[in-house]
Amino acid sequence: MAMTRELCKDIRDKILDLHKAGMGYRTIGKQLGEKFKMTVNLLLSGAPCKISPCGASMIMRKVWDQPRTTRQDLVNDLKRAGTTVSKKTISNTLRHHGLKSCSARKVPLLKLAHVQARLKFANDHLDDPEEEWEKVMWSDETKIELFGLNSTRCVWRKNDEYNPKNTIPTVKHGGGNIILWGCFSVKWTGRLHRIEGRMDGAMYHEILANNLLPSVRALKMGRSWVFQHDNDPKHTARATKEWLRKKHLKVLEWPSQPPDLNPIENLWRELKVRIAQRQPRNLKDLEEVCMEEWAKIPAAVCANLVKNNRKRIIAVIENKGFCTKY
Repeated sequence: MAMTRELCKDIRDKILDLHKAGMGYRTIGKQLGEKFKMTVNLLLSGAPCKISPCGASMIMRKVWDQPRTTRQDLVNDLKRAGTTVSKKTISNTLRHHGLKSCSARKVPLLKLAHVQARLKFANDHLDDPEEEWEKVMWSDETKIELFGLNSTRCVWRKNDEYNPKNTIPTVKHGGGNIILWGCFSVKWTGRLHRIEGRMDGAMYHEILANNLLPSVRALKMGRSWVFQHDNDPKHTARATKEWLRKKHLKVLEWPSQPPDLNPIENLWRELKVRIAQRQPRNLKDLEEVCMEEWAKIPAAVCANLVKNNRKRIIAVIENKGFCTKY
């Protein structure tokens, strides 16, 4: 039953006096009028909290310092301090203080050098105007699995979780995969290329010559465009640097482990969602679907990703160089 409102003592006394004088409750209510709305709820008696304010502060400090602490760890800590509670009580206390149990996010492993390099890059480019990012041709490689996104689907059910209607068939290793190289700019997506076999430096040069340069011309990037790629060994090899120098390509200096700084990662996600909706049957079909859906991605999506680049940089600075939601 829901908790009712308590009237203050003065109002209760007035009601009793008027009732003794022969007035009905409806008449009393009309006479007192708005005074009823000025009353406050009084504290009602109930079961006392098993965890004292001191104990609550102790477990809150423990959770803030060590977020991976389990409820059983907190139960044991309180027991050593002389208080015996259940894990349910621990959950209620943490929830009362605004905390809830969540799955830890999986992020790339960052060493101290990576964090420092990311922070330096973000600070160096914090004040770059939006027009500078519009000159960048972003690029990257990605792996597309045949059944890569099936696990993200949800179903409505009660208890029959193994009913065929409520399950998603899976196969080992995602049913096979293909490796793609792609590029895009603020104007639209560039060419998408399937990488056959193991890519080495020579193959990478060929990909750039046959896909990057034609994409730059097709998107009319002009002469002041800048090429972005990560610090993969094939990208930073001496032969690759020499090839880029001979082609007179300006390359954006890039830190290690910065997937959240590269907007093409969001474009890969967009592509994978579109592929999952098409449900290709085999690897050949998967490649065809990739090419079709890549060309269908609206130019506005590319423009928004580049436009939000400053937000990515600010997020890295606010998180002191560590991984961000992007």
